[in-house]
Amino acid sequence: MHGLQAEGRASLIAHQKKVRTLLTWCAFAVFLLDMATKRWAETSLQGKEPIRVIGSLLTLTYTTNSGAAFSLATNATIFLSSFALIVGAFVIYFSRKLTSRAWGIAAGLLLGGISGNLWNRLFSPPGGLQGEVVDWIELPHWPIFNIADTAVVSAAVIVCILAILDKPPFDRNSDATTTPRKTA
Repeated sequence: MHGLQAEGRASLIAHQKKVRTLLTWCAFAVFLLDMATKRWAETSLQGKEPIRVIGSLLTLTYTTNSGAAFSLATNATIFLSSFALIVGAFVIYFSRKLTSRAWGIAAGLLLGGISGNLWNRLFSPPGGLQGEVVDWIELPHWPIFNIADTAVVSAAVIVCILAILDKPPFDRNSDATTTPRKTA
């Protein structure tokens, strides 16, 4: 019996590692794409007329934002940055227990998006968790945003869908949500 339990536990741990790897690659890809496109926006759009890509449906417009989405809380940049650090730490901590690939993708999108905007907060003037985020994608009747914002919103949509479908982030049939117990 203990051999089957050990085999099942090893299989679960291997699966969790695969989900963490998926999460990590997803977060890394979002972060790199966000950084590359923000750099492109700084060099190609800053100080220039907006570029209309699809009539008035999609315009590329350079701007910076010291607040959250929709330019909310522009005077609370340190709070927003601190909150992002806490959410990022939460994602990293619980990622070791994930068994669902879909939840791993959602967590990766969230972590990558948080990291992209947090990078701006840390290293864009004035820096020190107070930097402004580069935004460059404009849709009609919608605030200008970036790839990191898109990833965070996509993660939220995926999480809502998974919750509605009752798809848990952890395997309900295992003890993945608890720490392993020592046996005598």
